[in-house]
Amino acid sequence: QLVVEESGGGLVQPGGSLKLSCAASGASLDGVTVGWFHQAPGKERQGIACISGRDRNTVYGDSANGRFTISRGNARNTVTLQMNSLSAEDAGVYFCAADAPTPCIYYNGHVWGDFGSWGRGTQVTVSS
Repeated sequence: QLVVEESGGGLVQPGGSLKLSCAASGASLDGVTVGWFHQAPGKERQGIACISGRDRNTVYGDSANGRFTISRGNARNTVTLQMNSLSAEDAGVYFCAADAPTPCIYYNGHVWGDFGSWGRGTQVTVSS
């Protein structure tokens, strides 16, 4: 059974950068679609980035496009999310999710997918 876990969250100043990691266990991430989701305080969780397991195509939500980069990590069985130019609006909990057959879909400003494996999230705080 595929299990994913996020790491890399923390406190960062406005304008700073963070790199989040999504590590898998129980199964390989090869051929698996992985998505990153952001839940701001008091708001719904929204998809911000996705990398396809079929062709490694990447899809970004409007809030992440141009600032965040999702990629397969150098470490085996990891997917990373490099976040730059962070602002207060980026604060919240970040979740990674994975599923083998789901495609990455962009719709109405956000990323969507039918993910079966979810991590517990990692907290990002943006403050000076």
